Amino acid sequence: MKYRFLLIQPFHLPPTSKYGLRIVEESKEARLVNYHDVKHLLEDVHWDLNLGPLAPYGDWPVETREEFCLVAAGRLPIVRDACQSGKYNAIVLLGGGQPGFLESREIARAYGIPVTACAFAQMHVASMLGNKFTVIDLAENHNMYYYNIVVQHRFVERCASIRNINFPLPRPGCTNERSLRDEQDRALRGESSAMLEAAVTEAVAAIEEDGAEVLIFGCSATFWLRPYLQARLTELGWEIPVLEGYGCAISLAKAMVDLRVDASGLLFPSDRPGKWRRKNVF
Repeated sequence: MKYRFLLIQPFHLPPTSKYGLRIVEESKEARLVNYHDVKHLLEDVHWDLNLGPLAPYGDWPVETREEFCLVAAGRLPIVRDACQSGKYNAIVLLGGGQPGFLESREIARAYGIPVTACAFAQMHVASMLGNKFTVIDLAENHNMYYYNIVVQHRFVERCASIRNINFPLPRPGCTNERSLRDEQDRALRGESSAMLEAAVTEAVAAIEEDGAEVLIFGCSATFWLRPYLQARLTELGWEIPVLEGYGCAISLAKAMVDLRVDASGLLFPSDRPGKWRRKNVF
């Protein structure tokens, strides 16, 4: 098959964790969160799913800078093994915060394998669809981590805002946390979801107050909102595209394979490049 992708989750939790966001089942389709939303993009792809490293900091989802750093270090050996296997012609890093993305690109460039990730892909696609985009995200600490990603990828002038719906991920010491899984289940049943309502409120504010012309999502735990938010905004009369990370990252990986391109060797130099620059300018 033309496309041979490895999808790598940012982390997985032990089965005993009470903070898990999902039940790990046997099939890769069941394990891939929101598979039904990206199924059509994977129909022509031979793909495998790696659950990512066991969270090294504890048994709760990643949210802080320290946790992202630890997860990133755990994901890199998986990327290197995948490149060395010769089985894949692209790697897709799942997870909204894309831990280890730049380092993974550096590893994979030596093998001529493109690596894509959710934030990177969403922002690039969004910049083709409108002048400015807003990020819908779920917690203050994750907002500020994502703020750095926007700066890192040089999208400050294209990012209208980061809007916080305040549905933090579960973690020790935090009481009365609202369940993201329950909110998604309510939406699936056609019932009212407070998380969805908060996303609608912030999305409209982003359009009316911040000048957003495209909407994307921060944490992957919010990606399930995409079709519901798109429908609600359409009902309100707003003609605005809503993107999510998995679909954008998979589509960008296909484009790179089709174009036969990878990251620039000037962005990620080899150990001893044949040519080197005397100066790098900003």
